Amino acid sequence: MLTETLNRLRTGLAGTPYEGKVYLVGGYVRDKLLGRPLPNDIDLVLEGDALQLAQFLYERGIAEHHPVTYPRFGTAMVHIGDTLVELVIARAESYHDASRKPQQVRPATLYEDALRRDFTVNTLLENLHTGEIVDPLGTGLSDLQAKRLRTPRAPHETFYEDPLRMLRAVRFAVQLGFTIDPAVYQAILEQAERLAIVSIERIQTEFTRLMESPQAAAGLQMLLDTRLLHQFGQPLLPMVGCTQNEYHLYDVWGHSLKTVEYVNPEGLELPAWELRLAALLHDVGKPATRTVDENGAIHFYEHDRVGARIAAEWLRFLRYPNAVIERVAKLVRLHMRPGFYTPEWKDSAVRRLIRDAGELLEPLLRLVEADIKAQRHDVPHADLPALRARIQKVQESQSPQRWQSPLTGTQIMERFGLKPSPLVGQIKTYLEEQVIEGNLAPDDVEGAWRLAEAFLRSGQ
Repeated sequence: MLTETLNRLRTGLAGTPYEGKVYLVGGYVRDKLLGRPLPNDIDLVLEGDALQLAQFLYERGIAEHHPVTYPRFGTAMVHIGDTLVELVIARAESYHDASRKPQQVRPATLYEDALRRDFTVNTLLENLHTGEIVDPLGTGLSDLQAKRLRTPRAPHETFYEDPLRMLRAVRFAVQLGFTIDPAVYQAILEQAERLAIVSIERIQTEFTRLMESPQAAAGLQMLLDTRLLHQFGQPLLPMVGCTQNEYHLYDVWGHSLKTVEYVNPEGLELPAWELRLAALLHDVGKPATRTVDENGAIHFYEHDRVGARIAAEWLRFLRYPNAVIERVAKLVRLHMRPGFYTPEWKDSAVRRLIRDAGELLEPLLRLVEADIKAQRHDVPHADLPALRARIQKVQESQSPQRWQSPLTGTQIMERFGLKPSPLVGQIKTYLEEQVIEGNLAPDDVEGAWRLAEAFLRSGQ
């Protein structure tokens, strides 16, 4: 699709005043030179009016829709096929101390435009028509070859203008396997608190991109070391230095990073970053629940429940969608259950786990596998392969869709003259539990009525 988009652009602009004057810039050029998978969107820059170019692309039928324009910043966006194309005028910018948004924007040369960008490896240009690689600053190619992250100007200036670039430095370092130049790293240490002027939505987006990387654990440690994490991840900080019991080699923070490293998201419908987020947060409730008994043994009673609450509150602060919050919190809340498995479990206990985990059953098992792998190996742990075999056996014997109350809420209300209330839900839950326990067949309506009547008489 990307190749088709570029061909449409080249063909559509050939023989026009734009031919040879439009350049690809940013991640596309960088990743192409590195031999990495190419992004789904592209950025184009020119020494000219980007808004006029966007309109030209639409009028020529190259772009799918009227351009979305941002005249103040000299940028426009269009879709060509399935590719999002951002067109930018080569520009210079000035900033206000309290905002990462440019206060003033003026047309400039490609060299000046490169100076305003985040890192030298992102300043490289590729001429859209000739394919020539242009290095405006003369340092981009050498830094790319050295796998080094440097800023186009003094790092304090680059980060002061847009503090989000500090988070991007960490992400690029782990995502690309680059090292951060010492002067750049020092500037991050000294300006980490300036991240406070960045909107939490932008921080969340950058943090999610970091969690998408298989090397996310290394990035998380870098966020801690640079104190960037202190600016938006305060609920995670008590995990650092929180010692654990004899099952563990690391403090809670170190163990959580190992779990992030070991968790396997391949083949799951759940996005990899969500599972890694659950791995990071699965023990976030431990510092608040840590106790030491009279024998010196360390305990974390109900840390799964407390952790689910802390995780939900923090993810809400980061403005994650409710569906993401619910899934991650559920994984945190349930992560201890599979670890308690023994061969003595009844089938009803396995059925209850399957029901409670629902569509998150496989992600939950992956999380617990990583959790165990991140602990000491010379102490007893649950036999998860055996649990998987039990789960398969139980599912084959009866579909989980059958583990439901034979009676609906409406039937219960009509039969007993009840109004919608928690009591109706309690009766349904009780009947469902009887089905799971094997005391009631899923289609035994008469038996369900008898049990419901007994439940009401007992006043439970």
